[in-house]
Amino acid sequence: MPTHGNGNFSGLSLQMYVLAGFEGGLETQALLFSVFLTLYMATVLGNLTMIVVITVDTRLHSPMYFFLKNLSFLDLCYSSVITPKSLANFFSQTKAITFTGCATQFFFFSLLATTETFLLATMAYDRFMAICSPLHYPVIVCPSVCSRLVLGAYCGGCLNSILQTSLTFRLPFCSSNRIDHFFCDVPPLLQIACTNTAINQLVMFSICGLIIVGTTLFVLISYGYITVTILRMHSGAGRHKVFSTCGSHMIAVSLFYGTVFVMYAQPGAVESMQQGKVVSIFYTLVIPMLNPLIYSLRNNDVKKALKRLGWKLVAT
Repeated sequence: MPTHGNGNFSGLSLQMYVLAGFEGGLETQALLFSVFLTLYMATVLGNLTMIVVITVDTRLHSPMYFFLKNLSFLDLCYSSVITPKSLANFFSQTKAITFTGCATQFFFFSLLATTETFLLATMAYDRFMAICSPLHYPVIVCPSVCSRLVLGAYCGGCLNSILQTSLTFRLPFCSSNRIDHFFCDVPPLLQIACTNTAINQLVMFSICGLIIVGTTLFVLISYGYITVTILRMHSGAGRHKVFSTCGSHMIAVSLFYGTVFVMYAQPGAVESMQQGKVVSIFYTLVIPMLNPLIYSLRNNDVKKALKRLGWKLVAT
């Protein structure tokens, strides 16, 4: 195997990598395993429940719930890309992952997380049209348009994922094969590259910053118009229902955009991996678990649909 002048091996991409995960002894690892497993099981149960309820209840066959079902699917998938491997590594002696496995994990994580960023902005557009242009809403936001908007979100996520993956995994990782994280992500991978990564960092901050800031501005502008429209409503009950629905979405947007911005769209994130691990737990496990609760507890239509589904299950 060829070596560099400093004696480090090049071509470590052909070998196994080590996902260092979290420091601590067996008790710490067991505690973290329990936390990860509990959060993941709640994520799977909550998001599967949302998908099933929205699918089987015809009263929820509207654009808003179509987007919500896709959000639950994304949360379920991108959490599943990371958590099973992390759970297996808690009690693994090697904590190993192949180069191909690492690149694949990162590609799908980046694809799904970026898609969710665009989907949350799409959901804001849906609420804007429904509240500010109710007469045109059924025509403009028809099923075919909804499908194209979701497809567009996936296309945007795919483009960003291809770019980030190709830029990251073409780097020579020759200084170490130890990834200081619990999954394959850009910041810890840049730390073990044995070349100047300034271009990679610039691209990551620029593209992720553009996506997050752009979608955030879009959401804020949409909700600015929504707020003005709500304040003009004469019906208190109608105002309360709209605030409840939009409030759920704003909570989800704030949690997701905020944590992703801290990790990927501001300088200094690459150097602070201990903080990065905590932030990563939040947006890979906690937020996907919270989203079904946020939308179900604050949405009367979803709560009624859950009751109807429960009655059907009891009746059978």
